[in-house]
Amino acid sequence: MFKKILIANRGEIACRVMATAKKMGIKTVAVYSEADKDARHVAMADEAILIGPAASRESYLVADKIIAAAKATGAEAIHPGYGFLSENEAFAKRVEDEGMAFIGPRHFSIAAMGDKIASKKLANEAKVNTIPGYNDAIDSAEQAVGIAQGIGYPVMIKASAGGGGKGLRVAFNDKETFEGFTSCRNEARNSFGDDRVFIEKFVEEPRHIEIQVLGDSHGNVIYLNERECSIQRRHQKVIEEAPSPFISDATRQAMGEQAVALAKAVKYQSAGTVEFVVGKDQSFYFLEMNTRLQVEHPVTECITGLDLVELMIRVAAGEKLPLTQAEVKREGWAMECRINAEDPFRNFLPSTGRLVNFQPPTETMFQGNTHDLQGVRVDTGVTDGGEIPMFYDSMIAKLIVHGKDRLEAIAKMREALNGFVIRGISSNIPFQAALLAHPKFVAGDFNTGFIAENYSKGFFAEDVPHEDPGFLVALAAYQNRRLRDRAAGITGQLPGHSVKVSDEYTVVVLGKEGQNKAWRVTVIEGAEGALVTVNGRAYALQSDSRLGAIRLEGWVDGKPFTAQLERGLPKNPLALRVSHNGSQIDALVLSPRAAELHQLMPYKAPPDLSKFLLSPMPGLLVDIAVQPGQKVQAGEKLAVIEAMKMENILFAAQDGVVGKIAASKGESLAVDQIILEFA
Repeated sequence: MFKKILIANRGEIACRVMATAKKMGIKTVAVYSEADKDARHVAMADEAILIGPAASRESYLVADKIIAAAKATGAEAIHPGYGFLSENEAFAKRVEDEGMAFIGPRHFSIAAMGDKIASKKLANEAKVNTIPGYNDAIDSAEQAVGIAQGIGYPVMIKASAGGGGKGLRVAFNDKETFEGFTSCRNEARNSFGDDRVFIEKFVEEPRHIEIQVLGDSHGNVIYLNERECSIQRRHQKVIEEAPSPFISDATRQAMGEQAVALAKAVKYQSAGTVEFVVGKDQSFYFLEMNTRLQVEHPVTECITGLDLVELMIRVAAGEKLPLTQAEVKREGWAMECRINAEDPFRNFLPSTGRLVNFQPPTETMFQGNTHDLQGVRVDTGVTDGGEIPMFYDSMIAKLIVHGKDRLEAIAKMREALNGFVIRGISSNIPFQAALLAHPKFVAGDFNTGFIAENYSKGFFAEDVPHEDPGFLVALAAYQNRRLRDRAAGITGQLPGHSVKVSDEYTVVVLGKEGQNKAWRVTVIEGAEGALVTVNGRAYALQSDSRLGAIRLEGWVDGKPFTAQLERGLPKNPLALRVSHNGSQIDALVLSPRAAELHQLMPYKAPPDLSKFLLSPMPGLLVDIAVQPGQKVQAGEKLAVIEAMKMENILFAAQDGVVGKIAASKGESLAVDQIILEFA
C-alpha cells in the first residue's frame, strides 16, 4: 500500500480523498493556487505545494507543476479527483511513465471512453444502443447548423472533452445552433483546453440514470447499482439519489450488465460511471462514460456501505476487488443536494465572496466511514470565514442523507437544509427546499426537463409557499418575546423607563411594493416555552437555542423543528427574517399601537434603473458587443461575463440606443456594477 499520495485537485473532493487516506494511514500532499492558499484542503493535508496563480489553466491544469510537486514530496501515487486533469489521457500516461500510480483508470481506458466521440464509436462497435448523431468534430457554426437540420431538432451540442455541464447546449432552431456552437467551443477551450464539438439528437422527456462500475487489474468488474440524476438545471445535476424511483429490477440488471460489458471492453480498472438516457418505457441508450469518481458518489456509498475512494486506492495499488457482484448491497435510500454559490432569485447567477457565516447541519455520517449510516453527511472544501473565488466552480458543499426509504430521506434532507446556515454569499438552498416539497418530485414523477417545465420563468420567493404561514409568524413573535424578556432583565434601568414586556403584538409581514399583511398575535410565557396564538391558531413553542444564533432548534406542539431567524437586515434593521422549508418572511413585531402608526408610513419606491445594464454577478467582462450610439433590439446580445468557468450572455430587455459604456473589456466586475447606459 502507498505511504503517501498527492491529490491533484481542490475543494471538497480533495478533502474527501484526504479523509479516506487518513483512515488508511496514508500521508497526503495538497496542491494549491494562490487563490486557495487558505483553503480547507491545504490545512487538511500533511504537506502542501503552491503550483501557480489563481486561474486553473496556470495551476490545476498544468501537469508539469503537479508532477514536479509529487516528485518533490516523494508521493507514490496521484489521485486526480474529478474535473481538471481527471480524464486527461496524457496526464494519466505521464504519471505512469514517471513511475507513480494513477489512482484512476489506465490511460488507454481514458482514451477510449473519456472522449465522447471515441466512446460513442466504441459503444456502436460493441452493439450498445446509442443516440443518433454526428460523431466527428465539427469545424464551423455553419456546418453545425447543416448537421442539426439533417438530424432534426431539437439537438444537443456537446464539447468532446466536456463534463459537469460545461460546453453543452440544447438547440431548437438554426439560430440557437449557431450561437450554441460558438459558446460551447469557447467554454470547452477555456475549461478543458480542447475545443472539439459534436452534435446528437436530444431525447425529449428523458431520465438520466447512471451505473457505478468498479474494476481491478485482475479482470474483475462489478456494478454498484444506479443513481438517479434527472433533476438537472442547465444540464448540471442538482439532486441525485440512489436507487432510482423509476427503473425496475430487470432494467437495473440489464443496464448494470451492459455497463460492465462496456468497462471490460476497455480493460477498465478503478471506479467509473456509465451514463444512460432512459425512456418512459425503460428503454435505455448509452450516453457516455465518466472515467473518474463522480460528484454524486456518496449516495452509492450510503446504499452499498462501500468507501469508493478506498476501493480506488486499493485497486491502484494492485489489489483485487474485495467483493463479487452477488455481494453488492442495496440498503435504504440516499439523496444528495449540491449546495452552490448562486442566487436562485436572480436566475441562479454566480455569487462569490467571503462566507461570513458557514454552519452546516449536525453530521452523523462521515467521509470514509461507511459503517455509521442512516444519517446526515456534509462534504465540503470551505470553512467559516473562507472565500468563494470566481475562478472555479460554484459548489460550496454536498449535503447527503440516508434513510430507510425515499420519504424518510426527503424528510431528513428538508430538515438538514433548514439547519444549513450560509451568509455572506447567496446559495441555492431555497431552491433545493422547493424541489424537495414539489408533489411531482415527492411522487418520483419527473425527468430531466422537470426544472425547465416547472420553473420556466425563473425561481421566485412565491414559488415556495409555506404549508403553515402562521408558524413563521409565531416564530417571529416568539423570538422577539425572548429578546424582550432578556432586555427587561438587564439591571440598572432607569425607574419608569425600563423595558416593559407585553403579551399582545401585531406582526407585520413585509410584502412587495408596500403590500404588507398584519397578524394579531399573543405570546403567553410558561414554565417550558410559550403558547403563541396567531389569528386564533395556537402554537406551543419551546427552544434552548442561544439568543442571537441564526439557527433556531426547538419543538412546536411537541414535534422537533429547525428554522433560521436573524435581525439586522440591510433594508430594514428592525425586521426579523424567518426561514423554514425554503419559505422566508421579513417581519416587524410591533405593539398594536406601533403597527397602526406603521400603516401610515408612505411606501418609498426603489429608483428606476432600467436605463442601465448592470452586472448581475461578480465576474470578468470578456466582451462588449455594442458601441455608443448603436440601436439595439430586445433580445440582442450586449455583453458577455465569465464567472465560475461559465459564459453568461447579457441580452437587451427592450429596444433602445446605447449611450455611454462605463466598463472595459477585461475588467473584473462587482455585482450591480454599471456596464453601460442607454440614451
